[in-house]
Amino acid sequence: MKNVVEATIRIKVGVKRKDECKDLPLPGYATEGSSGMDLYADVDSEITIKPGEIKLVSAGIFLSIPMGYEAQIRPRSGLALKYGITLPNTPGTIDSDYRGLLQVILTNLGKKDFVIKRGDRIAQMVFKKVERAELCEVSDLDNTVRSSGGFGHTGI
Repeated sequence: MKNVVEATIRIKVGVKRKDECKDLPLPGYATEGSSGMDLYADVDSEITIKPGEIKLVSAGIFLSIPMGYEAQIRPRSGLALKYGITLPNTPGTIDSDYRGLLQVILTNLGKKDFVIKRGDRIAQMVFKKVERAELCEVSDLDNTVRSSGGFGHTGI
């Protein structure tokens, strides 16, 4: 069976570094097949996240995302598995009309302190197309097999 190669659609996203962050790499894809771009820690030297703590960590960049798209901020699987570092609001959403500093909310679910140094990869960013809905109020909803069975009613 031949490999099928599909054209990759690329959107153009404006990115501006904080003045103090010229030493940090811009977000980028680690491999050709990566769906997420790595985000780098903009910390003075290092910070510690203690078990159970939540901290806001700057990525040192500002974005101009095209209308109709969002950036989703997701945990890095290696940090989650090895150290319990994740995002309490995963995925975090950066809306197309937000122009402020990109910051990542990190929490430590592990058992040990976790140290983040300047330039460490702290999360990944995935761009997604956004569909907008129009809510239409109705007097009744259509029935389905599941209907209103509640949480967990279908079993494990």
